[in-house]
Amino acid sequence: MRFINLRLTTVKGTRKHIMQVRDIAAQLKKLEIILPDTFVVHFALNTLPQEYSPFKISYNTHKVDWSINELITMCAQEEQRLMTEIGENALMATTKYKRKSGKSKGSTVAAKGKLPPKADIKKIQKCFFCKKKGHMKKDCIKFKKWMSQKGYDKSETANGN
Repeated sequence: MRFINLRLTTVKGTRKHIMQVRDIAAQLKKLEIILPDTFVVHFALNTLPQEYSPFKISYNTHKVDWSINELITMCAQEEQRLMTEIGENALMATTKYKRKSGKSKGSTVAAKGKLPPKADIKKIQKCFFCKKKGHMKKDCIKFKKWMSQKGYDKSETANGN
């Protein structure tokens, strides 16, 4: 069962992985389950991750069968090539743009599983200028008086002055 379920999930460690496949095949030989070397090579290739697909195609198109030791050597070279390729790709990784509010650009409230606020809930009005409840800053008498003292009258700002 260990032999059948054996899979390599990362690009690193192919030499160790193939040696483990070879060792399990040797243990099966002791139990009188003889696996030909070509089968062990094909099985080891099939347990490699998706990144090794071009390497597998290359092996299948050549007419020469490799021994398990040749496979280990070739896979070590391919692992080195993939590691340099992955290192270059890691520099190209990007992240999603986030707004200042902390939400990502394409996110919606419903997509995150949160319910939108109900319309019948009334918010308590509080003035940010005088800190009293019952009105908002735009309606605050003290704010309007302060604005006129500073020279910012609504009629002047509407005209563009």
